[in-house]
Parts: sequence; structure tokens; C-alpha cells
Amino acid sequence: MLIITTGDHETPGTVQRARELAKLSNQPYVSRSRTALPKLAERYGDADILVILELGVRLHRTGQEPMVFHPSMAFVRAKRLLKGEGDAMLEAARVMPGDTVIDATAGLGSDAMVFSFAVGEKGRVVALEDSLPLWALLYEGLQRYTSRILPFNEALRRIEARQMHHLEALRAMPDDSVDIVYFDPMFRDPIAESSSLSPLRSFANSNRLDAEAVKEACRVARKSVVLKEQKSSGEFDRLGFTPCTRAHSKIAYGVISLDSNSKT
Repeated sequence: MLIITTGDHETPGTVQRARELAKLSNQPYVSRSRTALPKLAERYGDADILVILELGVRLHRTGQEPMVFHPSMAFVRAKRLLKGEGDAMLEAARVMPGDTVIDATAGLGSDAMVFSFAVGEKGRVVALEDSLPLWALLYEGLQRYTSRILPFNEALRRIEARQMHHLEALRAMPDDSVDIVYFDPMFRDPIAESSSLSPLRSFANSNRLDAEAVKEACRVARKSVVLKEQKSSGEFDRLGFTPCTRAHSKIAYGVISLDSNSKT
């Protein structure tokens, strides 16, 4: 269960945002009334709590450090793109301005932000997240986070965040209806240095990527299907991706390149 509330000092603005998100997510809004979050969680059966703040949003789970929405490396990557530098993910996917991209396993949307920045105003990015708490944090964060770079802020606002499992979503899409489908299934064998991902893992769907999802992605995508994994992962072979690696990186992008001939 997810309850939605405000910070300790409620304001008309935060209350309105909390109520709107509660209605959208079909989850209860609970007035904070200066109640300590552990007591609030206990009252609702150790529920997860999304806290709407004046300048941000936090996700709380009993026994864990709270998660705060932040673009993380997406902001750094966007600045590099502004300088004319490349990005391995965008190069693997062959992204062009105006493309439509499905980020099928969005998490907190870092890669979706980079895609949105790259495809521009005429493009479209749909970020799918199965976990309700993560989706709620992502949805609110994309609406509110503000950096000092206006094009980056605009890229965040353009992302369509949907709370939906990727296989269900892909099955409902017409053939050749998007340019790129992207999967980042959270590295089932965690990289030791990525301890910052530990809280995120506790909320995320830990199932490995299903071959049927890849098949549906290939039906839906016109240009490419991309999988992010550890460089040494056997998932590329299992699912039919061709890995694109960089010498000094621990991650790789596997690609299935699509065109009209490959689908016949």
C-alpha cells in the first residue's frame, strides 16, 4: 500500500498536489497533521509513504533510507550532449531528433531523461514503471524538478510516465508504432560500486527480462530494441542482442537493429 501525504508543514500547494496524485494513482491521501512518518506508516500497516514537499518529493519505506527524486547522471550526460559530446546509449539506439522512445523499465527515469533531451520537442518518450511507489516518485519528480538548464527541465516535463508493466503495454501497441524500445532490467547481478541503487532495487520488479517482451518490442519498434546490462552478462546471448561495449565501461548496450527486411 502507498499513502500520499505532505511534509510536516502543510501548505495549500503541497496539499493540492498530494490530493491530485492520490486521485491519479487511486491511493489514499492522508493529512500529515504533524504526525511522525514511522507512526503514519504503522497506522496503515507499514505502508510506503510518498511525501510531497514544496520543492520536491520523497519516498519512505520502513527500515530504509528515504529516496529523493534526482536526475543523477542524466544531468551530467545532458550537459555533455550540449557540449557536442557523444552518449553510448544514444549511439547504440541510433537516436535522432523527433524519435519516439519507449523506456520499458524506467525506474527513476535517468535514461528516459537523456532520451527526451535527445529527441527534442518533436520527439516523444514514454517511461513505463511497474512499481507503483517508484512510478509515483518518478511522476511527481518529473513535474517538479528544476535545474539551471532550461532545455533539460523541458525534457523532463515532456516525458509521459505510466504505471504499467512493459509486457502489458507492448502487447497493446500497434506494429511499427515507435522508433526505439529500451530495457534496463536493473542488473540482476549488482555491481558492487552501485550501492546507491540498493534502495531502488527494493521497490523494483526483480524478474529477469522475458523473451516474449523482447519479441513484442521487436514488433512494435521500427528502428531498434536496446538492452542495458553488465558487459559480462549472458542476457545478450539469451535474448538475441548484439552487444556494443566500450573498453573502460562495466556496462554494455545490446542492440537488435530493425528494418522492414528484418521483420519479413
